[in-house]
Amino acid sequence: MNNFVKRTLSGFFFIALIISSILLSRFTFAPVFALISGYAVYEFHKLSNQQPAIQVNYWLAIFGSVLLFLCSYVTASGMYHGLVYAIYGFYIVVVLILELYRKKINPLNNWAYFILGQLLIALPFALLNYILFIDKWQPLLLLSVFVTIWVNDTGAYLIGVTFGKHRLFERISPKKSWEGFVGGALAALLSGYIFSLFMPQISLINWFVFSEIIVIFGTFGDLIESLMKRTVNVKDSGNVIPGHGGLLDRFDSMLLAAPVVLIYLSVLFDHLI
Repeated sequence: MNNFVKRTLSGFFFIALIISSILLSRFTFAPVFALISGYAVYEFHKLSNQQPAIQVNYWLAIFGSVLLFLCSYVTASGMYHGLVYAIYGFYIVVVLILELYRKKINPLNNWAYFILGQLLIALPFALLNYILFIDKWQPLLLLSVFVTIWVNDTGAYLIGVTFGKHRLFERISPKKSWEGFVGGALAALLSGYIFSLFMPQISLINWFVFSEIIVIFGTFGDLIESLMKRTVNVKDSGNVIPGHGGLLDRFDSMLLAAPVVLIYLSVLFDHLI
């Protein structure tokens, strides 16, 4: 019971933080998600550095993630134009040069994993800014990404536990089933329908496509993070959220879903505008 209460409370506060940071104002999102992005990158390198001959500097990776996020925020929000990305580009060059002086066993691995962390973890978080500001300020649109992920996870869990017999990807995630995947996909359609009532400028069919994009690529994102953890033989990416694991565990579905959703919305909003 004590663990259940702890898990429930931590989950509630986590969801409340995400929702409030998106909905309160144009400015509350940036500090919260910049910190989340940095910590998620830290958790990624904490996992990757467990492998032999990989010694990426945590602080350099965290700073790079936060810098990329803030560059994306000021660009997407219209505060400054895209030239601000030159700062981030210069920082990447500096990090590559610094490896010359670290005298580590395998600098090639360190370069590769540093870049992988920026592309796989930091970049999707940075792209959330472009969803939020795709047409001025669209907090409900960004919130719908996370709500759809949560609804999909809940539906997949409930149906999977009750009816799951056929494994989805047993080698990587033995508990996931095709029945759970279908259950999550159907639940996500309900989420799409509800959001269509609040944002009718996007048609119901486009909301359904939006929801299923998140289901498909969110599932792949989840599997990729599961493969990371299985490779280094750990259960969770961290323990920052009691009873729920690390931030990377909570945002794994977003990693692949966000870029594809942004592409879809970019095409869609060009059509709408």
